[in-house]
Amino acid sequence: MNDAAAVPDEGAVPDGPERPADEPVGGPVDEPAYDPAYDLAAPAPLEVPRTPTGNADVDAALDRLADADHLATDGHVEVYEDVHRGLRDALTALDARPGPPAPPSTYGNRS
Repeated sequence: MNDAAAVPDEGAVPDGPERPADEPVGGPVDEPAYDPAYDLAAPAPLEVPRTPTGNADVDAALDRLADADHLATDGHVEVYEDVHRGLRDALTALDARPGPPAPPSTYGNRS
């Protein structure tokens, strides 16, 4: 009696339908349908909430950041530079305002 015929070959494929040579072992892979609404390279709003500061110039500069939401990445630099310029100008304007008068000096006054 020959027992070798009863032992299945380790590399043998079980009985079943033949699979095409180019088909992955796990079965056919369906390509996901292209959805233009889910394009990873497309601009996507960050939807970061902005709280008003009470300073019109600063608020206008911060509102300008929303423009970057609709631009490709290479367009963000122009928006960020514009916002930076606006914030710098707002700070400069605050420094240029006259403040309250300085208190009188008591140095040198002997009472």
